[in-house]
Amino acid sequence: MHLTFYFNCKQELELPIHYNHLVQAALYNSIDSELAAFLHSKGYAHEKRTFKMFSFSRLQGNFKLDKKKEKIIFEDKIKLTVSSPVEKFCESLTHTLLTRGKIRFGSNELEVSKVHAEHMHVDNDTIKIVSLSPIVLYSTLFRPDGRKYTCYYQPLEPDYNILLTENLKKKYRAFWNSEPPAAELDVQTINTPKLHIVKYKGTIIKGYSGKLLLSGPQKLLQMAVDAGLGSKNSQGFGCVKLLSGV
Repeated sequence: MHLTFYFNCKQELELPIHYNHLVQAALYNSIDSELAAFLHSKGYAHEKRTFKMFSFSRLQGNFKLDKKKEKIIFEDKIKLTVSSPVEKFCESLTHTLLTRGKIRFGSNELEVSKVHAEHMHVDNDTIKIVSLSPIVLYSTLFRPDGRKYTCYYQPLEPDYNILLTENLKKKYRAFWNSEPPAAELDVQTINTPKLHIVKYKGTIIKGYSGKLLLSGPQKLLQMAVDAGLGSKNSQGFGCVKLLSGV
């Protein structure tokens, strides 16, 4: 399910340019405490990988940047999209925010004006999507001296489809506790992907935004739409929206 929350700012909302951790904390603080503890500490596991099974968009609204202070200032109304296949998560988040009528990003409190809920059903083996937050895919590699480094990938690179498919299949196994479809995904770009360099609690993360054409098993495509595409979804990456007109 996709939930789009609309917020009113009583005054200008000033946040750090790299604010993903503040939104993530606000979401954890806006769901049932037991569910929050489960997702934060355990999540849905398969072998050595765990998944939180939610993603969220960038904050959307009129803003200005203060690059010297590394601040982003939103001027009035903003919205945030959150997606998840976990019904309890969606129900708890909606109930809490509508009951409280407010959300807090760091020291900033915003009024919740409304929420729009939408089930984005995948009913085809080819879909068109647009990213609402950058899509991250990476591998951890080793230098000749044994030191680790992170290699980030962009659409159309040779390993991109393989890594994307593997990630979705791991999510499917962790969430459904069953084997995913065997077929691979094919990814085609609709426009030129845009690189985003984001700091998350001091760590540099690279992701790409844009429109993509995905082809593959419907069950994997549905997982991508609901849980997020690529890695680090619960940190505010890989939230996507279905587009019409394939």
